Formats: sequence, structure tokens, C-alpha cells
Amino acid sequence: MTNRRQFLKNMVAVSSLSLSSCGWKLANVSSNHTSSAQSDNLQIYTWTQYTDSELLSTFTTQTGIKVLADFYDSNDVMLAKLQAGGAATYSIIYPSDYMVQKMVEKNLLTQINHESLIGLDNLFTQFKNPSYDPENRYSIPFNWGTTGLLYNSEKLENPPEDWEYLWQNQDKLYKRMTLLNDVREVMGATLKMLGYSYNSQNETEVKQAYEKLKILKPAIAAFDTDAWQNQLLAGDLLLAMCYSTDAVNISKENPKFKYVIPSSGSSLWTDTMVIPKTAANLAGSYAWINLILQPDVAAKLSERLNISTPNRAGFEQLPKQIQENTNLFPPESLLAKCERSTPIGEFEEIYERYWTQLLA
Repeated sequence: MTNRRQFLKNMVAVSSLSLSSCGWKLANVSSNHTSSAQSDNLQIYTWTQYTDSELLSTFTTQTGIKVLADFYDSNDVMLAKLQAGGAATYSIIYPSDYMVQKMVEKNLLTQINHESLIGLDNLFTQFKNPSYDPENRYSIPFNWGTTGLLYNSEKLENPPEDWEYLWQNQDKLYKRMTLLNDVREVMGATLKMLGYSYNSQNETEVKQAYEKLKILKPAIAAFDTDAWQNQLLAGDLLLAMCYSTDAVNISKENPKFKYVIPSSGSSLWTDTMVIPKTAANLAGSYAWINLILQPDVAAKLSERLNISTPNRAGFEQLPKQIQENTNLFPPESLLAKCERSTPIGEFEEIYERYWTQLLA
């Protein structure tokens, strides 16, 4: 471990350091990117459910680098922190797909040197050249999923099939349902229900979604991304709009909670790994991504963290019951109705204006 740490501190234009025990390498990283004071640490900024002690200890064992993790619960919170000067703190960040585009436009990200990576060929084809980041120039996919509804099947005899269910059962769900604290997800879901795009740039359509949500708002307990989980498990809530990753975790803890992707469609998202331009430990950043790209690591993460791996080779190592879990890996017929959230430029101000009015 000491030799590897010293190597990172003094690394100058080396071709690679192979770590045969797990099959990945550190490659072509100049010492001017990693000061000796910083190379012992790798600071990451991620979603709460995307790491665990086993992953952190594996990385530290293999590299001698200690990982320090901070967490956020929305892309907007993450971006605001970075723009306020927090970018210099982190060497790996986990933005969602549309946020990658926004961060590239704001010149916040380092273009990834693919020659410094091992394992890109392990990805499913659809993740090798995604629309939000052609040729994976700035991001590497970590997890993907959907947004839907998680409900208490013992309390709600008629399960939700579409977003319209919330309005049709507003009295029954009064103050016992939550929506995400995410303008694009909440407005997007309502737009989808109305027959429009998740990414509508028509103010008339967005206003219709706002008016629809205004009708529902009195029955909503909260706009919340994380705290709803304990409330649902405790029986205080009957239903929550959530990400599939969270839904799988809750359903695993108590099978009475069922997840559904609304029939009119929802969002299809990918969370990624990126390297900010101000990364203090560039060598460590590549080492982290290389570890995640390994099939056995990807498979174990999918099992432990209940996430949908974009790693084809990792997927093939998963037990059959996980491969066939439709909450993690939905059928193509459902995915075909889903849309990715995409950057909408200056029109985002329209969404924010209506969102502010809704929350007021």
C-alpha cells in the first residue's frame, strides 16, 4: 500500500500501473494534477445510495487512497454547490444525464481520456454513445432507472396504473402521498399524463401542468426526495413518487410496497461519474472509475446497492432472480414509453417560475 501511495505522489507521465488483483490500472496521469498532500485522499460527491463501506475499503486497499464522500439529494443542489465554489473539493461527481450536458455547457468538466480506462467495452451498447454525452466524452454511466410510484399494496386495493391515479384518489391519499422535490420530474410527469413531452418547451403546456398540480397540491404531504422512505415504512404515507433505485430498496425491506411505472410513461434516467476540471486527485479519479467498470465489482454493487448496472458483463454475472427483477430491469415495452430529461436552456426559467408559484 505504501509503495502505491508513493507512486501516486510522484507519478510523472507513466504509461500505467496494473493492479493485477482486480484487473484495473492507473494510466497516463501527470504529477501536476495530484499534489502529494492530496493524493492520499479522493473526495467524491454522490447520491446517498451509491456507495457503501465495502466499496470504499476495496478502493483504499487497492490504491492506498482514502475516500471521503459527501452526499446530495438533487442535481440542482449539487450544481448550486459547485457554482458557489465547491467544485475544487471533489474529484468525482455523480450527475444525472441531463445535468452532464449542463455541466459541459458551463465548462465544469474534464474531458475523459479513454486510454486511461479499462472496461468501457463492458457496457451495454446503449450506454456507449448516449445522446446526453456522445462517445462518453465527459461521463461514464454508473446506474440507470425510472421514476414512478411506490405504494402500500395492503392499504390501496386498487393499485395505481398511471399518474392520473393521484388526482382520481386525491381524497383517499390526502396528506399521505409525496412527490419528488424536483421541478423537472414533477412537471414532467404531469406533462406526460397530459399527453405532452417530459421536456416540453411550450409554455401553454407547462402552464396546464402547473394548473393540474395546483389542484393536487392540498393533498400532498410534501415535495420530498428522501425523507418519505421512513414515513412510508412507518405507515404515515400510502404512496410516494420516487426513483426506482429507492423503490427497490423499500420493496426489498417490505414486499407489501409495490413499484409501478405509470402507463403513460415516465422518465428514464442515467446517473454518471464525471471528473470536474478542478479535480484535486486526477489519478485517483481514473482509478475510481476503473474499479467501478470491472464486471465483478459492477455485479456486486448491483446486488448490494440494488441498482441497475449499465455494465453488460456485470449484468451477466448477476443471479437470475435479479436479472429478471422488472423494477431494476423493466421490459422494453415500458421503457419505450419513457423519456430522458434533456436540458431546455433558457426555457428552464419558465419551469422554475411555475414551480416557485406551486410551492409558495
